[in-house]
Amino acid sequence: MVRVKYTDKDIDLVARMMRAEAEGEGKQGMLMVGNVIVNRLKADCLDFRDLKTISHVIYQIQGGNYSFEAVQKGNVFYNRAREVEKRLAKQTLDYWREHPSKYSLWYFNPSGECPPTWYNQPFTGQYKQHCYYEPIPNTCEGAYRY
Repeated sequence: MVRVKYTDKDIDLVARMMRAEAEGEGKQGMLMVGNVIVNRLKADCLDFRDLKTISHVIYQIQGGNYSFEAVQKGNVFYNRAREVEKRLAKQTLDYWREHPSKYSLWYFNPSGECPPTWYNQPFTGQYKQHCYYEPIPNTCEGAYRY
């Protein structure tokens, strides 16, 4: 059973995002970024209501800006996805979930320590330079669905 419906174009788009956002953090870091994308699609709550496709998640605009820095700055388009990123993207879309991104809807790379909350959501853990945050319990059941 796959986690979300997707197309070959979705695999490529997620793979490009994973590379643009976390290539320096290796395969595990890229998987975690991909997991946040999938979680946002599944969540249907908070800032992520009515997102129906991978493309909707990646190109979502919040507060006048794209949600992901790689889209804001355009670097999601600088490099094509390699086969390794495509395999990782498919793995995430199909089944992969792991702490600290397992239920996370947000991540960012701070200039210092990870703050205990991000947009009032609790810190769930850190992987290399990225801090991960999941929704407050009972505010977004969709984020906790497989």
